[in-house]
Amino acid sequence: MDIRQLTYFYEVAKYKSFTKASTVLHISQPSLSKMVKNLEDELEMELIDRSSRQIELTEAGEIVFEQSKMILESLDNLSSNLYDLMNLKKGKITIGIPPLIGFLFFPKIIKKFKTLYPDIQIRMVEHGANKVQQEVSDGLLDLAVVVLPINEEKYEIVSFLTEQLMLFVHSSHPFAKRKSIEMKELHDEPFILFKEGFTLHDRVIQECLDAGFRPEIAYESSQWDFISGMIGENLGVSIFPESIANKVDKDKVKAIPITNPSLPYELGIIKKKDKYATYATKELIKMLREFSE
Repeated sequence: MDIRQLTYFYEVAKYKSFTKASTVLHISQPSLSKMVKNLEDELEMELIDRSSRQIELTEAGEIVFEQSKMILESLDNLSSNLYDLMNLKKGKITIGIPPLIGFLFFPKIIKKFKTLYPDIQIRMVEHGANKVQQEVSDGLLDLAVVVLPINEEKYEIVSFLTEQLMLFVHSSHPFAKRKSIEMKELHDEPFILFKEGFTLHDRVIQECLDAGFRPEIAYESSQWDFISGMIGENLGVSIFPESIANKVDKDKVKAIPITNPSLPYELGIIKKKDKYATYATKELIKMLREFSE
C-alpha cells in the first residue's frame, strides 16, 4: 500500500464517482480504477460496491475511507510544518466565506493582508455559513467565517465583529418612518430570505417563531443584492446586519432597528481544533483579532 493508492481511493470515496475524482486528480479514469483495484487486491477486500449506478462503500471501504482521511490530514500537516520552517513568510490559506460576510468585510482585510504578505496565497470559497462550517470540520478549509454561536468542542473560535440585525423595508412601507420595530409586528409581512444553508435563513425563521408567528416566505435567494433589489421593488421585507444599511439604495430601502428583543449578530472565524495552523493562517487570525479591537 502506498500513499497514492490511499489518495486516489479517498477522492473516489469522497465524490462517490470515478469520473469526478479523475478530473480532480488529473488522471485518466482507467488509471484511477486500476489503482483502486490494486488497493483492494492488496487488502484482499472489496472497498467499493460496484453493483449499483452510484458508487457505495462497503463496510471495509468505510473504515479505509475514515482512516485514509486521518492519514492524509497528518501528511498535510507534516508538509505544512516543514514548509513553515523553510519559508517563514510564504504559504497558502483556504478560507470559506459566506457571500454576505465576504462582501461586507473581507475586501479591505484581504487587501491589507496581501500588502503585508504578498507571497501568501489566499483561496476563498463562497458558501453559506452552515456549509463552510462543515467543510472546516471535514478538513477541506483552513478557516471559515461563521455566525456565532456554534459548537465550541470542534473548533477554535475568534470573535471579530458584533452588531445588530435590522429590518429592511421599501421606503413607502408604513414601517419606513418608524424609529424601531418589534418582531411581533412583522407577522403579516412577506419575507425575502436567504436560501436554506445560510445561517440567516434559519435565524430569521426562529426569531419569528419566538415572536409567536411563522413567517410568510415570499422569495429566497443566495445573493444579498438580489434580496435588496426585491425590497426596492416593494416585494417584501428582510432582516440583514446593520452594515448593509450603508450598501443599499437609501432612496428605495430603509433600515429600522429591531427591539424587544434586539437581535445581536456576531461573526467569528473558526479553525478545526486539531488541524495544524500554518504561519499564514496564524497571521490572518491575528489580523482579524486586530480588526475587532
